[in-house]
Amino acid sequence: MTPDAVASATASVVSGLASHFMTDPATYVLGADLGFDGIDFYLAGRGGALGDVTGDVVASALVFFSPATVIEGWDRARSVMAPHQAAQHFISTGHDWADAHLTNDADLGRLADLLGTMIRGASPAGAPLFAAWRTQAEPGADRPRALVLHRLNVVRELRGALHGAAVLAHGLSPHQAVSIRQPSMLGLFGWGAPHPDAERATEHSEWVASEAATDRALAPAYATLTEDQRHELCDLLATLDATRTA
Repeated sequence: MTPDAVASATASVVSGLASHFMTDPATYVLGADLGFDGIDFYLAGRGGALGDVTGDVVASALVFFSPATVIEGWDRARSVMAPHQAAQHFISTGHDWADAHLTNDADLGRLADLLGTMIRGASPAGAPLFAAWRTQAEPGADRPRALVLHRLNVVRELRGALHGAAVLAHGLSPHQAVSIRQPSMLGLFGWGAPHPDAERATEHSEWVASEAATDRALAPAYATLTEDQRHELCDLLATLDATRTA
């Protein structure tokens, strides 16, 4: 498989699997216990790896969210705790989710090694959250589920950044992109009516083109693996996704 073909084949797992802890109600119960309001724990936790920056910096990295929503939530969250502390709490919930929901049916140690090779070899250009999360402390090898989740989240940030750039380069606004891909999430992402017409054929063709551009942009990261390793990565990720519990 070519590197861009692997990027395409693994897109749904990379984008989706690590996000499950982010939508788990238990994550927001913990966030409330820590003093965060609503989505603020997500904003502070995910963006907190960037450090004590201003809200507009975080908004620039969280491409698909309304900037006003990010800035307001970030400012509220900073009154609860420092961003780097929020990031540690947030990713710890991901580690705990992985321990509870991922299985050993896949060779997790091998999967962690392959993901680690990609992460070390990938360029951080245009991907500030990837660069920031790449420096965060990892779980030990004695927690293979958590380690895989941690590294998969780092790769997810790489794909997310390159996808955001591709969407913008193809002439779609963040509001349009969410309307096409996740219309049920428009409110959560902070976009109010009126919403773009997601049925326009041109917008859909631009979305498809941006997905293909994302895969091309990710190809150099997957090229750090040999062809055999890329096949192995695809198989391990498919097994992991198929055998996780809800």
